[in-house]
Amino acid sequence: MITVTALHQSSPARFTGDANPYGGGDPYADYRTADFPFTRYANLADRQLGAGVIAANDEFFAQRENLLVPERAEFDPEHFGHKGKIMDGWETRRRRGVSAAHPWPTAEDHDWALVRLGAPGVIRGIVVDTAHFRGNYPQAVSVEATSVPGSPSPQELRGDDVKWTTLVPRTPVGGHAANGFEVTVEQRFTHLRVNQHPDGGIARLRVYGEVVPDPEWLAVLGTFDVVALENGGRVEDASDLFYSPATNTIQPGRSRKMDDGWETRRRRDQGNDWIRYQLAAQSHIRAIEIDTAYLKGNSAGWASVSVKDGADGEWTEVLPRTRLQPDTSHRFVLPEPAVGTHARIDIFPDGGISRLRLFGSLTEQGAAQHAARHQELGG
Repeated sequence: MITVTALHQSSPARFTGDANPYGGGDPYADYRTADFPFTRYANLADRQLGAGVIAANDEFFAQRENLLVPERAEFDPEHFGHKGKIMDGWETRRRRGVSAAHPWPTAEDHDWALVRLGAPGVIRGIVVDTAHFRGNYPQAVSVEATSVPGSPSPQELRGDDVKWTTLVPRTPVGGHAANGFEVTVEQRFTHLRVNQHPDGGIARLRVYGEVVPDPEWLAVLGTFDVVALENGGRVEDASDLFYSPATNTIQPGRSRKMDDGWETRRRRDQGNDWIRYQLAAQSHIRAIEIDTAYLKGNSAGWASVSVKDGADGEWTEVLPRTRLQPDTSHRFVLPEPAVGTHARIDIFPDGGISRLRLFGSLTEQGAAQHAARHQELGG
């Protein structure tokens, strides 16, 4: 039998019930949403990190892959196909009972999708978005998680030996709404099973948390980007998030367009903008790359990078204020390795960068602390 363990009762969804039928105009005018504090973490189900919806029991009306599309769901009232209305999300057919005497689905009937996280980690919150599903959203949802090494197939994940932990128990949700759930389970997970009871449609899924990479993988890499999201780095804070999230600066790969980086509003004072990061663990930093790809008339004019060791350490400038060029990758080799657990980039006076890379390796202390945390989280 598949083992399912409930370790946490998540906070209830903020919305229940149908939304009004679409009446024309802006379809998001009556969309229901809220400010979920956990969205400050990175989206572990980001396709750019390598996430995917690897299986679903039913996707009759709309494909499961739509769940992880980065953009918000779109709605076209005239978009119909041979099977009916085509929705920008994952939508299953209507479930039926076993006979005319019992035409209704049973309490246990549900549809499911298996999601591989782009980076394994600790989940802090989940948003099940039912945008544009006004009368055809699920009555309730539940979410389970597991940690399986390697690249398991859908069949392997559905095996009897896989242990699933309940992150979101079966909870009513609302139509055309962002249904948010806080999660406090201190475990490292690699995959999710998203269930909708008994059927219906979900537009988008977002899974917010902290990346916890495999220590053996980092050890084999030797020198790597110690601030990269996929290696366990994260943004702690930033001076300005007006146009785009600071987390973009530590995403994999080069920026593909202007809003795939970090851009601030125009300053009208004598200050400057900045991002503060926590590294994968204590590291030796040997080289820095600052990329302004696709930022042409709005790239930062100058930048400096500082490092500190420990939350209470003193900031030490390792790259002095340096002129940046638009749409350019800038590379700097440090004269000697800088040791730190945190980094900060200051840009002057404003503008943006697309990526920051800090190349180095974990110190012995950093590697030991990371391995201990990985083990504590069940990795």
